[in-house]
Amino acid sequence: MKPAKRKRVEKAGWKVGSAKDFLGLTPEESAFVELKLTLSASLKARRQRHGLSQHDLAKRLRSSQSRVAKMEASDPAVSLDLLVRALLAAGAKKKDIAKAIAKSESLAA
Repeated sequence: MKPAKRKRVEKAGWKVGSAKDFLGLTPEESAFVELKLTLSASLKARRQRHGLSQHDLAKRLRSSQSRVAKMEASDPAVSLDLLVRALLAAGAKKKDIAKAIAKSESLAA
């Protein structure tokens, strides 16, 4: 959030914090959430960069378009292994996935 907006919100009586603070997440839970969010965002970006529709990716996974939409939206029902499989199906290499994981670790710190 931009500092000016943060100041206005706090002046109006609102408290600004993180999801970790609001939900009372442990560091491990917070890191897990950041990991799933980062992998989901990576999947969507990779799919779009390669000109794939959600339907195209779903066919590669032998799944449905709605399932791909849930992956990209970080739906809690989507497992990490499905996100990794989808990234691989979208053309990601192991090093690309490792970079995404490293990025999530820096966000959770």
